[in-house]
Amino acid sequence: MEDTLPQRLPAQIAVKRKPSVLREIAQHKYLYLLGLPGMLCFIIFKYLPLPGIMIAFQDYSVYKGILQSEWVGLQHFITLFKDPDFFMLFRNTITISLLHILMFPAPIVLALLLNELKNATVKRWIQTFVYVPHFVSWVIVISLTYIFLSKETGILNNLIHTWGGERIELLFNGKAFYPLVILQEQWKNIGWGSIIYLAAIAGVDPALYESAKMDGAGRLRQIWSVTLPSIIPTVIIMFILALGHTLDTNFEQIYLMQNPINSEYSEVFETYVYKQGIREGEFSYTAAVGIFKSTIGLILVLGSNYLVRRRGHEGIY
Repeated sequence: MEDTLPQRLPAQIAVKRKPSVLREIAQHKYLYLLGLPGMLCFIIFKYLPLPGIMIAFQDYSVYKGILQSEWVGLQHFITLFKDPDFFMLFRNTITISLLHILMFPAPIVLALLLNELKNATVKRWIQTFVYVPHFVSWVIVISLTYIFLSKETGILNNLIHTWGGERIELLFNGKAFYPLVILQEQWKNIGWGSIIYLAAIAGVDPALYESAKMDGAGRLRQIWSVTLPSIIPTVIIMFILALGHTLDTNFEQIYLMQNPINSEYSEVFETYVYKQGIREGEFSYTAAVGIFKSTIGLILVLGSNYLVRRRGHEGIY
């Protein structure tokens, strides 16, 4: 017995050994094939350009290239922090980002309301109605905004004038810029953002609702005690990912909404990078701005993920 046991153990361990990566891919080749376009896109547009961030530490010249350009260390970062416009850029960017984060629960609320609709036809129509704006380009969204809110010819101001009121200026009012971009963003993407939460709600065990009903819970109590706790992991992951884009604003939307009157409130890092990097040819300086934004996003993701795990929830890793 003592002689045979050591001889059996290696064989048993070999049986329990995890399959190799290649064998794993071979076993699930069709699943990996489905993910191949996404992985290629990620590699081409996210990883291959990474060596290019070196120009943030160089006085980059398109004629000399990355290898021949002169190294200047942190000079561009120091220039950024000393830039008179840095505070304005940071204030505008962080304000718009915080407003987006404040509106983070909106798709969750919409998903909960859609889930409570029992009429399948009405639910399907409402879902289609709120999903469609996501496929409308920002050019169309901004054009519709001008059609509705223009002081001279806008539908809203025509109604106000018809009712005897004074026309109001919204498009060329800097203080109205923040609410306008947030409302546009919500109108365009709230329906699309609710899809993930509807999928999470669909995965809740129906037995939990039956148990809640037996305990006398009404619909609101079921939402509070069953639905919300069940989708909390999804909400946390989406929130952490949203924090990673804290200093990312929608360039296309912001740029199209900009005008000389509201530039004090609408100039953000994205538009600044475009104007300085593309128009003025300051590639190294704008690369430094990009690294600064990415660093802030990385710190927020790591910090929030750490706090979430300390609270006993699952993070993104």
